[in-house]
Amino acid sequence: MATEEYIGDEIFTLTDENGEESEFALIGSTEVDGVRYVALVPVDDNECGEYVILKFATDEDGEEVLITIDDDDEFDRVADIFEDELFDEIDHDAAE
Repeated sequence: MATEEYIGDEIFTLTDENGEESEFALIGSTEVDGVRYVALVPVDDNECGEYVILKFATDEDGEEVLITIDDDDEFDRVADIFEDELFDEIDHDAAE
């Protein structure tokens, strides 16, 4: 079962494997089978339609962190939820 919500202006600063920091705006959040996922767009990227999906996990220190989704089936399932439910809702809100 999935639940979704639209989030406004929340910004995440993510650090890549090279230590480079980038800012991402939160465009949506959903929970699937007890795992929370977020869809983010780069703040400094002017290209429309490109976003990343990450999931929350707990690291060895007990801190909540965002990680990439390594399993292709899991990623496809969550991407479908964002595209079918969340982004469709945003399109309807923009059309009103």
